[in-house]
Amino acid sequence: MDLFKRISSGCSTSGATSCHNTTAQSDLCCFESPGGLLLQTQFWDTNPSTGPSDSWTIHGLWPDNCDGTYEENCDSSRDYSDIAGLLEDQGASDTLSYMQQYWVDIDGENEQFWEHEWSTHGTCYSTLETSCLPSGSAKGAEAVAFFQTVVKLFKTLPTYTWLADAGITPSSSKTYTLSTLTSALKSASGVTPALSCSSGSLDAISWYFNLKGSLIDGTFVPIDAPESGSCPSSGIKYPLKSGSGGGGGTSTTTSGGSSPTSGGLPSKAHLTASTSSGSSTGGLLSAGTWSTQTLATYTLSGSASSFTMSTSKGKCAVSSGKLTCGSSVSSASSFSAVSSGGKLLLAYSGSTAWTADGSPSGSTQETVYTGSSHSNDFTLVIASA
Repeated sequence: MDLFKRISSGCSTSGATSCHNTTAQSDLCCFESPGGLLLQTQFWDTNPSTGPSDSWTIHGLWPDNCDGTYEENCDSSRDYSDIAGLLEDQGASDTLSYMQQYWVDIDGENEQFWEHEWSTHGTCYSTLETSCLPSGSAKGAEAVAFFQTVVKLFKTLPTYTWLADAGITPSSSKTYTLSTLTSALKSASGVTPALSCSSGSLDAISWYFNLKGSLIDGTFVPIDAPESGSCPSSGIKYPLKSGSGGGGGTSTTTSGGSSPTSGGLPSKAHLTASTSSGSSTGGLLSAGTWSTQTLATYTLSGSASSFTMSTSKGKCAVSSGKLTCGSSVSSASSFSAVSSGGKLLLAYSGSTAWTADGSPSGSTQETVYTGSSHSNDFTLVIASA
């Protein structure tokens, strides 16, 4: 379990609540200031989908100032990298396992996402200053405590379940009023959150808190959202995550994903790796690397006989036998799709053979090469996203 290594702040939780003090507080290790208005933000990602089909996912825990303004990137000297390694090294592998399922990036870049949330928001907590930690704490212990706290808090906020208990579930056809959604959540939680929408579809939620004591082990006091989110008052869609069933989509592909381009090629796809034994082991991230983390969404343009690919990072190309996607790629390579055993395989120069020096696990990423000249050979299956 994580808890045996969890650090203690030594702070009382019976003192003033953040943003509600009547006198100036001198011990900011035990009183969160100026960022005493905390938002636990969650995503409902559907295009592409992230996380389980029956759960929202973690975005972060943000320390807004009491007046709604905020600070970011407060201490670049503590912009830690390899968050996964930090958690494992300090006995928080349970927290890491949970994050790999529920705190996931829409482009599959989990590590960069966690690093961003820590450096942008985590470094701004007064109660997580290194001077507030017990003497002898390992380097990065305050970041480990941050991720543990966010996970612990998120587990108390089952947005999907609370909506489902009120008969509100994702659908391709139903719409809801804002008051129906917020009433269901207030009935379950006791407070009103802020709901955010994109093009009329629910995609994020913010749960607000004040804090008594330290972020490490203090008490979160739920409060009503001080401002409303971006959803309209009615006609709100709660879309299905792809693969979550329920049907009713307008897609013409058999896998319920995006509409195909000409020749049966999906316009949006995940590229999953299939080894010679037939087992599926992860797939490609947005830079073109092979990983077992959440897969990136590739945009395919053209027909099955000749198409180009791009990701959130940029165009994709093969150069000197190596696959790369990113801003450094000036000219996209042409790929093709080959049907094999009911699957659509990615091919370059007519060959569906891809290879790497190793097989990825955890947060490792392997460079992908064409052909079969390295130790691990595989094919890349084009799966509609």
